Amino acid sequence: MIKKAGFILEAVINSYSVLFFSNHKIFSYLLIIVSFFNPIAGFAGFTAALTAVTMATIMGFNNSFTKAGVYSFNAVLIGVGFGSFYESSPVFYLLLVIASLFTLVLSVSLSGILGKYGLPFLSLPFVITFWLILLATKEFSNLGLSTRNIYWINEMYAVGGKPLLSIFNSIESISLPHWLSTYLKALSAIFFQDNIVSGFLLCTGLILYSRIAFTLSLVGFFGAYLFNDFTGAYQAGINSYHLGSNYMMVAVAIGGFFAIPSIYSYLWAFFSIPITNILVISLSKIFGVFLLPIFSLPFCIMILLYIYFLKMRAIAGKLVLTPIQHYSPEINLYQYKNNSERLKNEYYFNFNLPFIGQWTVTQGYDGSITHKDDWSKALDFMILDSELKSYSGKGNTLENFYCYNKPVLAPADGYVQEIADYIEDNEIGDINLEQNWGNTIVINHLPGLYSKLSHLKKNSFIVKQGDYVKKGQVIAYCGNSGRSPEPHLHFQIQNTPYIGSKTLAYPIAYYFQNDGKTNKYQTFSIPEEGSFVSNINTNKLLQQAFAFQPGYSIKFSNGQNTETWEVFTDAYNLTYINCKENNAVAYFVNNETVFYFTNFYGSKRSILYQFYLSVFKVVLSYMPEVTVKDVLPLSAVKLAYIKWVQDFIAPFVQVIKPIYLLNYSSIDDEHFTTEITLKSILKIEIFGQKNEVRTSEILLKRGKLSEFIVHQFGKESKFICID
Repeated sequence: MIKKAGFILEAVINSYSVLFFSNHKIFSYLLIIVSFFNPIAGFAGFTAALTAVTMATIMGFNNSFTKAGVYSFNAVLIGVGFGSFYESSPVFYLLLVIASLFTLVLSVSLSGILGKYGLPFLSLPFVITFWLILLATKEFSNLGLSTRNIYWINEMYAVGGKPLLSIFNSIESISLPHWLSTYLKALSAIFFQDNIVSGFLLCTGLILYSRIAFTLSLVGFFGAYLFNDFTGAYQAGINSYHLGSNYMMVAVAIGGFFAIPSIYSYLWAFFSIPITNILVISLSKIFGVFLLPIFSLPFCIMILLYIYFLKMRAIAGKLVLTPIQHYSPEINLYQYKNNSERLKNEYYFNFNLPFIGQWTVTQGYDGSITHKDDWSKALDFMILDSELKSYSGKGNTLENFYCYNKPVLAPADGYVQEIADYIEDNEIGDINLEQNWGNTIVINHLPGLYSKLSHLKKNSFIVKQGDYVKKGQVIAYCGNSGRSPEPHLHFQIQNTPYIGSKTLAYPIAYYFQNDGKTNKYQTFSIPEEGSFVSNINTNKLLQQAFAFQPGYSIKFSNGQNTETWEVFTDAYNLTYINCKENNAVAYFVNNETVFYFTNFYGSKRSILYQFYLSVFKVVLSYMPEVTVKDVLPLSAVKLAYIKWVQDFIAPFVQVIKPIYLLNYSSIDDEHFTTEITLKSILKIEIFGQKNEVRTSEILLKRGKLSEFIVHQFGKESKFICID
């Protein structure tokens, strides 16, 4: 019972901040306080939200939506609007409950109807419900209109007496630039108020919640004024409510919430103002005939058209709709940028190199010999020795060549689409132009995605057409058939299933590349011509230690606090670690080659957060000469107020970058490993200057995580696995 009451209370509180596309708790509390500047309106808003949340909980609607306030924020608007328009009475409260429930019905229904098209229902339930109530209450003689908004000072006196009234009067009497006082009053008008104090508190909450949203509210505000001055639409000035609820909210929604913040989203936000202006004026004329205020209807129409219009594009281009909503423009931006750079695993099918050991790229993409025109995006591989020779002895027989008769592997899982296995190997120096590709296998990995391996040895195929092959499985042996003067392996990706199909530029997922000097770990890139490349050989201990399967549970303690972590899979089949004690969540991917975190939600004081930073990315191979590098999302690290400066300019330039480095410090035995130590470093790069802020040592023993030690701010924290 207590748990359910806590759930309902949290949902009610969230209902306020979600009005501004936020889940920021402090912002919620400020909005609640502002709503109670008009006590009846504040009480009505809270009651309406409580009614909607309680009914949504009883009816068993989506818990995550209910908890986030998605189903109840319209009820807040209904309640605050009711309290501002009507006098308190029994009829008032009866209608308030009815309107709150009807708003919930509309919210749930519209979420289903519009959700099919990927569209939000916004504040449409509030607008529709309020219209119906306004039309109906013309016949209700026992419900009177309120004058509280006109004499709001009396409300202040009723709440706090002379002390509070004197504070409000002193603030209201401050001489502010006209634009600033108008901006603050426009913010307060969203909650049906018209005073600087409310606007100042809302502005404070807006800045605390999002610096990007704040700047976009200014874009909407000044854009509206510039367009109004240019057209002369409102000689007496734009209505404060429309400034706040339509122009400014349109700019915030378009520029920072439904689209990833960028220079392009800001331009769209600015140029949406003229259309919003036309909607405000024309809809006011249309619904004025029925004596109905348009409220935030122009905002709703503008945003729905904007989202649907952008969804119709074949290519996203520079203006990107927010793929995963974090209810924060900053987090949306930082996560998107970070994911675009590092989570190519989600965008590309994973291909391995099709051989064992180290081979050399003797002809790369757009090679000068045969990789030209429609067949330019291909790779040729051979084995070279320390003298860069491809053969031993005289090199006049096939058997002299290092790669001849070496096993060829399936680069990824798939079905054998086609095999050509009837062409004899050429003698050294000869080529077969009639059967250019030689003995070849085509593997179907996904609809429209095939791999092709050519110049294979006749009668060496271990699989047949229609067989299912696994990544790394031996499928044939390297030969010298077709247009091949000496043994080599030709590898390409293509869109169609035929031998001879056009090539497709496509990256190799994970591999080592050596330029003759250094061995580099590469991810989702194209091997360079002349480089030595090899697959990553995973280490059993590393694989076991990071094999977090759903249902797996582990405990860590620092001597003062103990956390229990359990692995789950969400509705989208994404795996995450959940901390039982504080409900922190860390999403991760383990593709058997690399373990890496993708998102963290929850307390940055948790042990799970320390673990998230310590093993942000681990290649599951012992690589003493390699440093694994990655970039954390800026929202994932604690940088106090210096990050605020970055937030203001983040849509245009990023000058702060958290850099993650991982080294493989020690191993007891590479063949029979029982203990490995890893060391990770977190550096913050500001204007190109890198500063080390955190180091971690992670100890793995006998197939499990044993402990990790964090050094930060001159302190050492040790976290021990106690299972």
